[in-house]
Amino acid sequence: VQLVESGGGLVQAGGSLRLSCAASGIIFNIAAMGWYRQAPGKQRDLVAGILAQGVPQYADSVKGRFTISRDNAKKTVYLQMNGLKPEDTAVYYCAASYRPTQTPSDYWGQGTQVTVSS
Repeated sequence: VQLVESGGGLVQAGGSLRLSCAASGIIFNIAAMGWYRQAPGKQRDLVAGILAQGVPQYADSVKGRFTISRDNAKKTVYLQMNGLKPEDTAVYYCAASYRPTQTPSDYWGQGTQVTVSS
């Protein structure tokens, strides 16, 4: 299984970014997918997860600002991030699992850096 994230970068507070995670070596349409983030000195936390059937779950800190979606034909999961805040600065990781969970953690990408300036 290979998960490759892209779309990170530097953005001003209030701006938007869209992260993508392209999956290979996985039966994508039956896999649960998720996005996590880890800031320096902090633990890795779930940002959003989505079941194979498309049911999403969000961390309270991003509800109303972030949207997770998936395109099974492209084997890609997205994280649309709007209204970014400096506290959203972190390395964002894509994760996958064949277990029916909104907190997948069996396979991981290498991460993409998101930096939000104030």
